[in-house]
Amino acid sequence: MADPPSGESQVGDGANPVVVQFPAADPDLPGEAQVIDWVHAALAAVPDGAPAGEVVVRAEGVDAMADLNAEFRGKEAPTNVLAFPAELPPGPWEPALGDVVICPEVVAREAAEQGKPEVAHWAHMVVHGTLHLLGFDHQEAAEAAIMEDLERRVLARLGYPDPYHLEG
Repeated sequence: MADPPSGESQVGDGANPVVVQFPAADPDLPGEAQVIDWVHAALAAVPDGAPAGEVVVRAEGVDAMADLNAEFRGKEAPTNVLAFPAELPPGPWEPALGDVVICPEVVAREAAEQGKPEVAHWAHMVVHGTLHLLGFDHQEAAEAAIMEDLERRVLARLGYPDPYHLEG
């Protein structure tokens, strides 16, 4: 998926428009409305309220995702989700929160390995990436506990199971 996606749309709630950049009519990807709902659910769950700004959710193939992961995280493999908070210079720009980039092939593989519905894993990755745009992280145990608790609550409100409790 090296070429720019041909299916793109933007829907917003005013303060937080969401741009979905997925290949047009790919039946293996979640629907645009679902992705937008997941982003807005994550934004709505932030205790002090989310700042205004556009969120872009983009799908990338394994090669592009491996390149991004190597360049920005120093890891030589594709990953499920990367978040790039917006760093705009001063100017008359519309507010932006940033981009969430997801690799459909990795999400599908992980969902199968973890025995969970692929749509539930997609929801988790979108919520997870959106929370990263808002400054949440999981590098330290204390911050991971906060972020994971917030993810669990958002996903439960959306009707998805705890993403960290794997059936085994």
